[in-house]
Amino acid sequence: MGLFVALGVAAFVMLAMKVANAGISGNGETYTLQAKFDNIGSLKTRAPIKVGGVVIGRVDGIQIHPEEFVPVVSMSIDKTYECQFSDTTSVSILTSGILGEQYLGISPVIASDSAKQSCLGNEVVNQDEMDLDDLFGVESKALKNGDLITDTKSALVLEELIGQFLFNQGSE
Repeated sequence: MGLFVALGVAAFVMLAMKVANAGISGNGETYTLQAKFDNIGSLKTRAPIKVGGVVIGRVDGIQIHPEEFVPVVSMSIDKTYECQFSDTTSVSILTSGILGEQYLGISPVIASDSAKQSCLGNEVVNQDEMDLDDLFGVESKALKNGDLITDTKSALVLEELIGQFLFNQGSE
């Protein structure tokens, strides 16, 4: 009898650990990105970070920038995605359903091969093929540990939208 109880407790602990790391690779290795927002709404620590509906990480922390006084969100993202996204990638605060939880949605721009190699510390060899960076005359970088995503879209706060609607209706 005691053996079954011990096995049940062990299974419960393993399940709890698996749920806690949901969306992060089996080895749990992550890298950190940061993003500044004007308004984070009710975004919370441990909120999921999704790409196309697939969880690839979690919100690690939320602080106020000491000089700009705007929220800065720290994100822990699965290590398999390090150096995969370009610095032109954008992050939005989205809501599941009408009144659901808020999460971060990444609209990825895939980094060029040369940007990935440079990010990983490999020597970049000249390519005969032109990529988009060459075509537009810009040099994008791949996002790595500690980088800041600059293209952000803040949360839509339902109360603010209703207030604006009522204010606009009242002025007509």
